[in-house]
Amino acid sequence: MRKPIIAGNWKMFKTFEEAIQFVDAVQDKLPSNDKVDAVVCAPALYLPTLVQVASESELAIGAQTMHYENEGAFTGEISPAQLASVEVDYVILGHSERREYYNETDEAINKKVAAALAHNIVPIICCGETLEEREAGTTEQKVAGQIKAALARFEAQQVEHMVIAYEPIWAIGTGKTATADDANQVCGAIRAVIEELYNAETANAVRIQYGGSVKPDNIQELLSKEHIDGALVGGASLQPESYLTLLEAAANA
Repeated sequence: MRKPIIAGNWKMFKTFEEAIQFVDAVQDKLPSNDKVDAVVCAPALYLPTLVQVASESELAIGAQTMHYENEGAFTGEISPAQLASVEVDYVILGHSERREYYNETDEAINKKVAAALAHNIVPIICCGETLEEREAGTTEQKVAGQIKAALARFEAQQVEHMVIAYEPIWAIGTGKTATADDANQVCGAIRAVIEELYNAETANAVRIQYGGSVKPDNIQELLSKEHIDGALVGGASLQPESYLTLLEAAANA
């Protein structure tokens, strides 16, 4: 059975003090790591401090993006080597906001996945369709293309430790949520793509999250589905109480 993973994506929210207060508020109240992986992906500026603050707890700290080069003349970027040097555990790659606003391509995301693995950072690989693509009936085709591009050239033993996050773009920050059945169908399609590329064992090992207006009042239904192994959460991860509620739901799923 796959262990659920709840990853908060804070995006460009919280001051430095607010970030520390959040970690202080949750780190002694987390469910057992045997039941759920708890992750917070914070603004890069805060990562070294949050890793230290959370070091005695089971809260993992992740980054929201990174470059694929270890160093170079890339003003404003952060490298995988830099993230590894402060002991970051996870990194979100290919989020739709990065694809849309910063022109990230499938090729770049593939390079970032390779760089993350090289530094023992677990990639959370995002995929998802627009409203227009959903209405046109091309959701599974779009998501399959993103997954195949992201996983190109990796071996099965590498892939089984990755995390995939299905985030329908039309549901991010809009208050709209795919039904649990719809989300499960797409997550199942993602698993089928991985089985096609590798094998059933690898496909069954990969954890697939749903993201898109996940809240305490819909998390249990989502996690009850066969192919949904957790959530990549935006707004509901900003408050300690709602974040802990999501973790408890996952721990008891």
